[in-house]
Amino acid sequence: MKISVELTLSPLQDDFEAPVIAFIKKLRDSGLTVLENPMSTQIFGDYDAVMELLNSEIRESFENLEHVVLTMKMAKSDRSEYEPHF
Repeated sequence: MKISVELTLSPLQDDFEAPVIAFIKKLRDSGLTVLENPMSTQIFGDYDAVMELLNSEIRESFENLEHVVLTMKMAKSDRSEYEPHF
């Protein structure tokens, strides 16, 4: 089963860029399809592979940051090829 996940990692600290960049780089290194925009990062792929990656990377971020918020949306389908038709 293919899924699409949109994530926004928000460290609640002054130096927020470094942890966000580290998080995104680990997602990129996974071999999964990863798309980024200024507001969020999207990951597309097989459910088990995506969730295994997210489980380890979210855990690591939460262990390394004292205060952090992660917002996540999931859809059951690979939407990486989506283009608006309007």
